[in-house]
Amino acid sequence: MPIIRVEMFAGRSREQKAALAKRMTEAFLDTCGRPGQGPDGVWVLIEEMPPENWAVGGELGGSQ
Repeated sequence: MPIIRVEMFAGRSREQKAALAKRMTEAFLDTCGRPGQGPDGVWVLIEEMPPENWAVGGELGGSQ
């Protein structure tokens, strides 16, 4: 069973996360799925973090 992990800033709605999980599952099955493999065999784990816990180029996300 494949597991797709997503790490992103907190704040998306439940509907946005559901749409993301659905599209990532579909993309996985379209590109890597085996014949007969269904969406129930693909897990998407979404981990949300506040921007101040991310740094890009040495700058924290919450400091801009």
